[in-house]
Amino acid sequence: MLVERDLKVLNVEAVGDAYAIAANYLRRSGAMPDTYLTNERLLEIIVRMFYRGEGNKLRLANKAIAQFQAERPEAA
Repeated sequence: MLVERDLKVLNVEAVGDAYAIAANYLRRSGAMPDTYLTNERLLEIIVRMFYRGEGNKLRLANKAIAQFQAERPEAA
């Protein structure tokens, strides 16, 4: 990550890659509908973790998958 004058230059590629990995897994496992629309809840989880300091795309994806599945609303 680049730092210039106390401003962080964010690596949005890591967020995008992590989302792609996590969404692909969740779609294939049936935990998320198979659409081309962005799942806002999954993206929010990944962005939150990224801002907390996690920059590795695989770790981001794995943690997001676990959190997404743990917070999944139960069907009635």
